[in-house]
Amino acid sequence: MNFIENGSVTTPKGFLASGVHCGIRKNQTKKDLALIFAEVPCTAAAVYTKNLVKGAPLKVTKDHLANGIARAVICNSGNANTCNADGEEKAEMTCDALTKALNISAEDIIIGSTGVIGQPINIDAIIGGIPELVESLSKNGTPAAEGIMTTDLVKKEYAVEFELGGKKVSIGAIAKGSGMINPNMATMLSFITTDVKISAEMLNEALHMAVEDTYNMICIDGDTSTNDMVSIMASGLAENTEITEKNADFDLFVKALVMVTAQIAKSIAKDGEGATKLLRVIVSNCKSVEFARTIALSVVSSSLVKAAMFGSDANWGRVLCAIGYAGCDVDITKIDVSFKSKAGEIPVCENGAGIPFSEEIAKEILLCDEIDILVNMNDGYQRAIAYGCDLTYDYVKINGDYRT
Repeated sequence: MNFIENGSVTTPKGFLASGVHCGIRKNQTKKDLALIFAEVPCTAAAVYTKNLVKGAPLKVTKDHLANGIARAVICNSGNANTCNADGEEKAEMTCDALTKALNISAEDIIIGSTGVIGQPINIDAIIGGIPELVESLSKNGTPAAEGIMTTDLVKKEYAVEFELGGKKVSIGAIAKGSGMINPNMATMLSFITTDVKISAEMLNEALHMAVEDTYNMICIDGDTSTNDMVSIMASGLAENTEITEKNADFDLFVKALVMVTAQIAKSIAKDGEGATKLLRVIVSNCKSVEFARTIALSVVSSSLVKAAMFGSDANWGRVLCAIGYAGCDVDITKIDVSFKSKAGEIPVCENGAGIPFSEEIAKEILLCDEIDILVNMNDGYQRAIAYGCDLTYDYVKINGDYRT
């Protein structure tokens, strides 16, 4: 099982993609409309944001995926199509236009939007851009990855290849996410493809399992978006024995899916708005997986921890503080904390109390751009990883004038 160089959503058999500038965004150098097209009907599944305010595209997609079948994904950036009286109507208009261009059913279309909330979406620009979008479909997934970006500084696209039942199979994905990121699925827009043959029920199960340990373990700023979701389409063209139950093939598929989504989670955290450092909070030896996840998220979400990491300040007390208000029944007197990076590792707390350590060495470790906060609960065998970033001046600058 390995990552494919330059892999994307078009790596699995049966998928094409494209991305164009249609006119939603003022900057004509930025793509603002993306398409993923499956050459055959696919089993499909999705997970949606838990925010009660949901974008119109999510409502439309949920209706379309009721039968577990999809053929295409269309997504625009620059406008969320949320909190608009005609939002669902315009989302359906987009699907109708794409239906004519691709000769597929509107009910087989997954639709997404990302950008500013509460502003009418330019449906004429989207419909006008669809012919070029369809015409430019190819095995290059990068234009689609670029078409869904908003404040992202880097595109996010990956693919893994592995063997399943004697057949070579693959999973590919693109994603966007930089701000307004907080667990409660979804935490971003992510579109995944695979050529594995798997039933819609098992695909849905696998997606939820992968999301729980990766996408739902990211926190950039504590805001859960209105529009975000993750979807997956499976073409079945790898011709493996269809996965219809939880067995060894299903477990291997989930492992590969987690490998992709974990890489995306890491990329989104590292690309957090204004971020200079990727943070990973690794909680080990915890009494339950649920406690480990909750504690890891509490630490990575702490504004005080994030600010300390920005300043390369080994303020481990803030880590203990975040564990203390996580709401888990744990023994604080057993906890050990260390900071780790490519510059080394330094223990700073043992049995819930401070220990002597070199501030100079700690500073060198925390000056690196990827930092692990290691929390050993010494109270069990379960673990979890949460992904986040530091809190910088630039985060406020970016979000202070995001709409204007």
